[in-house]
Amino acid sequence: MPDKPSVLFVCVHNAGRSQMAAGWLTHLAAGRIEVRSAGSAPAESINPVAVAAMAEAGIDITGQTPKILTTEAVQDSDVVITMGCGDACPFFPGKRYEDWKLDDPAGQDIEAVRGIRDEIRARIEKLIAELDAR
Repeated sequence: MPDKPSVLFVCVHNAGRSQMAAGWLTHLAAGRIEVRSAGSAPAESINPVAVAAMAEAGIDITGQTPKILTTEAVQDSDVVITMGCGDACPFFPGKRYEDWKLDDPAGQDIEAVRGIRDEIRARIEKLIAELDAR
């Protein structure tokens, strides 16, 4: 479907916030939105505490791997959401850019990551409503 919106989530390591956001959007949008995530300096693997927090919510992100941010990923996305690395993201006119100020789950315990997870879910629900209304 050519008018299917696409969203790219970008954070530094693509191991926590952007992976949780991609997991939520994939789950909640149920195929209506194309989902991508990437990092400006990808980690070796996804943060295990982020994986555990998402599993508690019934979302499995264990199959995901951190990916490098590419110019093509930005070009191919309608919405680009950065989480702490806005300066590393290429800018293209006509794209919607947002910077979500979220705590980094790296090095945090499950209680702290649950709060980040829930804040991301609320933002994703708002984003879906906006994209569905367009």
